[in-house]
Amino acid sequence: MNNSQSKKATARRLAPRKTPSQPRSAHTVGTILEGAAHILEQHGLEGYTTNAIAARAGVSIGSLYQYFPTKDAVTIALIERESFELVREASEALQGPDHRRALRDLVELGIRYQLRRPQLARLLDTEQGRLASLMPGTAHAAAMHAALAGFLATYPGLDPARAGRTATDLMALISALTDAAGRIETVVSAALAGPIEGAVLGYLSALSGSAA
Repeated sequence: MNNSQSKKATARRLAPRKTPSQPRSAHTVGTILEGAAHILEQHGLEGYTTNAIAARAGVSIGSLYQYFPTKDAVTIALIERESFELVREASEALQGPDHRRALRDLVELGIRYQLRRPQLARLLDTEQGRLASLMPGTAHAAAMHAALAGFLATYPGLDPARAGRTATDLMALISALTDAAGRIETVVSAALAGPIEGAVLGYLSALSGSAA
């Protein structure tokens, strides 16, 4: 099997088998994903199996496999679910006219979502890193990157041609810092958000200087 065929086969294993179109099916998928979230929070990756997920969700293993061909497919769907509201709110924040305020809002959003379910967020970050080599990324991550790149294309002093690369770097920077904060903090505060905002502004300032 060549590399292209291998990637296509992997993508099929990571993609949901079918999209729920009826309320009952959507409820079953939601129950499975919440069951997966609870398993990760209570038992970590060691106890994270399709059998455990099905048992926690109260569905048969056959029902789980109707929607998800593998455990990794469940994980990808869970990452998508957890990032949906974050990406929506972040995209709205980045449309504001005040660039500095928009960046502060972005940092606070990242922290708030990291602290909402910190154990789950940390483990999903780990799994997303592992799965990144098997697939390009989630749809919501792509949407977040596009929104941030569009914002940076109008940021004072930055080269619009570098907006995509800068967005990639900032997403990695904010993710790393908010993930670290989630290990030791429990609430969003100015003392927590301020240093992360400072790191973001410092990075953008350095780019502005190099573009001058």
